[in-house]
Amino acid sequence: QVQLVESGGGLVQPGGSLRLSCAVSGTGFSAYAMGWFRQAPGKQRELVAQIGSGFTTKYADSVKGRFTISRDNAKNTVYLQINSLKPEDTAVYYCNAGRATLSTYYPYDYWGQGTQVTVSS
Repeated sequence: QVQLVESGGGLVQPGGSLRLSCAVSGTGFSAYAMGWFRQAPGKQRELVAQIGSGFTTKYADSVKGRFTISRDNAKNTVYLQINSLKPEDTAVYYCNAGRATLSTYYPYDYWGQGTQVTVSS
């Protein structure tokens, strides 16, 4: 059984930064692709960043150049560094374990509880 626990969210002013963490328990972490999703009120959950088992990364256009995903297989943890935050980044951020091809991320039904990111002055 895989369990994920996100942390690092909070209230930040526009232009600020946050580092989200997702600690993963269970076996096989290094073999999973990992994704960060976000869901704003009234909107669908969207994939914003993914990192493959081979450390290849991919980003949604809306976050390119501002978000950086990374993973530490020794710590079973995936990170999301968020810079230059905008009010439209406000959402609950979730991490996910899944698999990825060159073109598509396929989420498994392994989700954390989410961490709230609020960008406001």
